Order: sequence, then C-alpha cells, then structure tokens
Amino acid sequence: MSTQFVVEVSSNHNRDLERCLRFIDKAAEIGCDAVKFQLFKVEKLFASEILEQSEEHRRRKNWELPVEFLPELYARCMNVGIRFACTPFYQEAVDELLPYVSFYKIASYELLWKDLLVACAQTGKPVVLSTGMATLDEITVAVETLKEAGCEDLTLLHCVSSYPTPVSECNLAGIEILQQAFSHEPSAMSLYFGWSDHSRSPAVIYRAVHRWQAEMVEFHMDLDGKGEEFAAGHCWLPGQLKDLIKNLKLGLLADGSGDKSVNPLEVADRDWRRDPSDGLRPLLSVRAKM
Repeated sequence: MSTQFVVEVSSNHNRDLERCLRFIDKAAEIGCDAVKFQLFKVEKLFASEILEQSEEHRRRKNWELPVEFLPELYARCMNVGIRFACTPFYQEAVDELLPYVSFYKIASYELLWKDLLVACAQTGKPVVLSTGMATLDEITVAVETLKEAGCEDLTLLHCVSSYPTPVSECNLAGIEILQQAFSHEPSAMSLYFGWSDHSRSPAVIYRAVHRWQAEMVEFHMDLDGKGEEFAAGHCWLPGQLKDLIKNLKLGLLADGSGDKSVNPLEVADRDWRRDPSDGLRPLLSVRAKM
C-alpha cells in the first residue's frame, strides 16, 4: 500500500503570491504528493446576517486566495512535480478551478451541499471528501450524490473538525468504519480512504497509516509560524512534516512481499545453524569441510 500525502495551505498564504509559491516548493521538497489551497469569497461563504453582526467573519476577507493566482500556482506545481488541488467554497469556483486542479477537495462544512457535490463530480475529476461532523447517513447521501453525478474516483477522509484535535478524540477507527460502509460500491467507482489531520501528532499519523491503512493523509502546514491559522495549533511546520513523511515512506518499504521464505541476505548464515544431531553449530556438512 502507498499513502498519498497532501499539504493543506488553508489561509496561511496571507494573500502573498511569493509565499504561495514557497508553500508549493516546500511541499515538494518534504515529499508530499499534492498541495491544496482553498478558494472562497466571504460574501459567498457566510449568510449576510452573520457578516452584518460579526466583524471577525468580515475580517476573513483578508484570507481569500486571489483567483488570479491560480495559473501561477498550477504552473509552479507542474514545474516541481507535485499535484495542485483546491477546495471550492462557492459553485462558480468549480469552473474557475477546472483548468488547473488534479482533484477537488470538498470540506466537511460543505458535505451537505448537494449542488457543490454535483458540480465537482460532473467535471470528471477525482474528488476528495472530508467527513468531519457528519453522521454515516449524511456521508451515505453525499457518496450517492457524487456517484449519481458521475464521480468515478472518490477518496473519503475520516476527520474530526476540531482545531486542534486531542489525540484521544481522533477516533481513527472511523477510517475502518468508512471502509466497511462503502467498500461494496461498484467497481466503476474507485474508492479510497484516509485521514484529514488536525492533531499535529506524529503518533496519530503513524497509527492512521500503519494500523488503519490510510491511503491519503492531509496535513495543515504553515511555513514559519506567521500564517493566519498557525496560532490555533493544528498546523505543522515543514521540518516536522519532512521527517514524518520520510519515516512513514521508509516504514512502508519494510512491508516486503509477504512471502515467508529465506531472504537472500540470510543465505550465508543458514549453514551456521545448530545441527539437529548434536545441537552444535555449524551444520555437520560445514564441519566436514573444515
């Protein structure tokens, strides 16, 4: 099994194109397979009643990713050999992203919005869906909606939408629940399962991959602790992720073929096992040649 590692930039780009490009470069450098941004407009994200009453929500205008950045972000991803992905938070964003993204990511908060699910599915591109806050019935409706709209490649990420998530609340067994609930889907729809992390705990990531077979892991990352979301406590720094991903990939190499046979590295030592006739090393056949 191979695991795909996705870096989530969130709003840590600070609307700075050069900073966005550094995120992409760093994601490729530390061994990630994809980098993901978010495309939203505050006035299309929150109801007018919220924006009228909450200055905090109005300030999120400063977190928006400029649409005009998209061509350059895509070009940089192609240049460094990493996939570009993005979360659309309004319907028009699906078309705006279509020429650029390798896959669409649908956030947990949007799971109930069928129109957005359908729009992403109808593009024919892979879809990744986070399932935080959702019941299994709600997830089932979302999966059926995506399937009926033509989605043929879907990754379901178990997620706990708490920022950060305590280790004891991660409930990684939820990955297996999703596997059991949806693995019966018809073969025409490729299904994968994984973990969207808010814990910032290496122990959680190792467990998700090695115990629960997470086929995709999504991390929130900041470059330097100066991003808008870093203070919340759920964002990794590049050095932390570089070591983690390196060790995870190294660990996966250790799985081997699954055959229980003599390893070529062991051949030279086989003759130095105890001989069953007298319980001494090496085998009698070796001693006879000495």
